[in-house]
Amino acid sequence: MQKHKPFHCSECQKCFTVKSSLVTHMRIHTGHKPFQCSECLKCFIEKGSLVKHTRVHTGHKPFQCSECLKCFIVKSSLVKHTRVHTGHKPFQCSECQKCFTEKRSLVTHMRIHTGHKPFQCSECQKCFTEKRSLVTHMRIHTGHKPFQCSECLKCFIVKSNLVTHMRVHTGHKPFQCSECLKCFTVKDQLVSHIRIHTGDKPFQCLECLKCFTVKGSLVKHTQVHTGDKPFQCSECLKCFTVKDKLVSHMRIHTRDKPFQCSECLRCFSRKHSLVRHMRAHTGDKPFQCSECLKCFTQKSHLLTHVRTHAAVKPFQCSECLKCFTQKGYLVSHMRLHTGDKPFQCSECLKCFTQKGYLVSHMRLHTGDKPFQCLECLKCFTVKGHLVSHMRIHTGDKPFQCSECLRCFSRKNSLVRHMRVHTGDKPFQCSECLKCFTQKSHLLTHVQTHAAVKPFQCSECLKCYTLKSTLVIHMRIHTGDKPFQCSECLKCFTQKSHLVSHMQIHTRDAVEPQNSS
Repeated sequence: MQKHKPFHCSECQKCFTVKSSLVTHMRIHTGHKPFQCSECLKCFIEKGSLVKHTRVHTGHKPFQCSECLKCFIVKSSLVKHTRVHTGHKPFQCSECQKCFTEKRSLVTHMRIHTGHKPFQCSECQKCFTEKRSLVTHMRIHTGHKPFQCSECLKCFIVKSNLVTHMRVHTGHKPFQCSECLKCFTVKDQLVSHIRIHTGDKPFQCLECLKCFTVKGSLVKHTQVHTGDKPFQCSECLKCFTVKDKLVSHMRIHTRDKPFQCSECLRCFSRKHSLVRHMRAHTGDKPFQCSECLKCFTQKSHLLTHVRTHAAVKPFQCSECLKCFTQKGYLVSHMRLHTGDKPFQCSECLKCFTQKGYLVSHMRLHTGDKPFQCLECLKCFTVKGHLVSHMRIHTGDKPFQCSECLRCFSRKNSLVRHMRVHTGDKPFQCSECLKCFTQKSHLLTHVQTHAAVKPFQCSECLKCYTLKSTLVIHMRIHTGDKPFQCSECLKCFTQKSHLVSHMQIHTRDAVEPQNSS
């Protein structure tokens, strides 16, 4: 039997069984809220709503779950909560049959099918399916970050971001891969990681059909086709495709290096630079060549190495057609043609084509010699010099002449030697056009034209064009004779004198044989 509802709303025609219900309902249209909270002055249409609200201030939660003993302010909240234990989901979507524990969850879900987004941002007009999504979004415009980390005081717009951030301090990684047991702080990271095992790449570029495991990687990739670089540095106006790269770049201006090595306390501006550096301490070389099984600390080093097996040099100079295995080598090489020397010494203003050359040069000013020989403890400014020096101890001579098979410990020594066979004399005097095989010989020769003798004896003030000549001369004053004959033990000031003397012994050894 249908209930009689004699009380009728003149605004929306809704009917009620009792007059008091109509009176309460009318306040929706009039906006009248007669029940005010004495604590926060918030107003309500019904007294019951005020009673429930005051429990927020008093902390009174009279409705308790019999399963987990959790308490609630309102009975309806308890009813919804019990469905967690029972698994009851009474609200079903008519489109996809998905079920929900709460009616409002179903209402929100239905907007996915209808496309209805009733909550609009007053600043940028972006629309949302849920009010809470709009509230969260508005914080982007207001800058309000209500959720603060108790450890480092960093603030967040969304509570879930704070929860995830706290795991940095606690080290908690609740999401574990069932394949390799690797753990992650965020579920999304685990989902992306799983695709490494499955090989799934669900995000495809519409331009070149390249596929990616993560949506973010696809977004970054599409900017290659569009040329879009939406993130601009406010200092130098340089633009970037990804916000992370802008953040890293800004540290060049601020000189901020937030990532510190726990072993040697060295600091880095980028996290991946610290990760690579840590391998120097751990000895970890995770990138292995499938051809020769050689291992590398960086993936880029492996890729470069692989080209030595395939003899691939994909980067070609447009000027002289010389090819290179790495793009960086080509960029450095191009400066030979352009004459560009972008790296300048702040001390003497000398310029260099490569940053590495500048770094090595700066050590002349600082006196820093970071590369030390473990055998004799001699130090060097450049690692290459140490490598060459070590061959004195090992006796290694890896550079062999293809003509006479003579071996050398340094490549430049082989290059100079080869000119004996080729007759090449690339260093020419601009005064008399005389040519030389070595640059040092040309410099010595040039001094004969200028009559320059920069090396002076401190004893007799006699001057010489060459330092080596001064060294030989000084032995007159010191009496030093470092070259000794192994036959008769006679000593000489110069090696050439010893060589001439040795011929006496070889001649004496030959003559008796001839006379016999």
